[in-house]
Amino acid sequence: MKIGGLQKLTLIDYPGKVAATVFTVGCNFFCPFCHNPDLVLLKKSEQYPFLSEEQFFWWLEKKLGLLDGVCISGGEPTIHKDLPDFIKEIKSLGFIVKLDTNGSNPEMLEYLIKNNLIDYVAMDIKAPINKYSKFYRLATNVAAIKKSVNLICQLADYEFRTTVIPDFHKKRDFTEIGEWLMGSNKYVLQQFRPEKTLDPAFADVRPYSDEELKSFCEGLKPYFKKCEVRL
Repeated sequence: MKIGGLQKLTLIDYPGKVAATVFTVGCNFFCPFCHNPDLVLLKKSEQYPFLSEEQFFWWLEKKLGLLDGVCISGGEPTIHKDLPDFIKEIKSLGFIVKLDTNGSNPEMLEYLIKNNLIDYVAMDIKAPINKYSKFYRLATNVAAIKKSVNLICQLADYEFRTTVIPDFHKKRDFTEIGEWLMGSNKYVLQQFRPEKTLDPAFADVRPYSDEELKSFCEGLKPYFKKCEVRL
């Protein structure tokens, strides 16, 4: 497993749990507003120093009894063939596991679910399903995205989430997302933070106000069991 960084403590990434977040290196999407460009571009940095599995597990073993679980984020973790083995080792220590994914690899996702290797999944919803190809330069396998959504909806604990970008996302887009994902457990609107982005031009984008996000959220509540804003 290529590990690009470690957040040693988070009370946010795994809802209701005390966790650490490990970041894998590499991604098959190149979202211009991505806030982890070094992980996408495979660049070692001060924020994301590469770690070996040995270093990670040496550290993790010392957190028994202090952490509930581990979030695996990226980048995109499911592009790594050794992800199942990596998770098995984490779980063998007694930790629960949350996976962050863009949903592009339903085969890997299905394997992880069938083998009870993940306890919580957060899938990024980039746009209404019919606009994925419009928003992304690379060809997007829409069928794969749809399959991942269907797989995740079979779980007890999961969320779908969208990082909201002005010009990319309009009010109508969220209505379409709500119609697509209707009945899902949880949908989260995440505030965009124009700091370090894959495309430097997005560092100058002014985010929607918190009030605007909350307004979008109110309109989405009829579609989901729970809808919230993450600022």
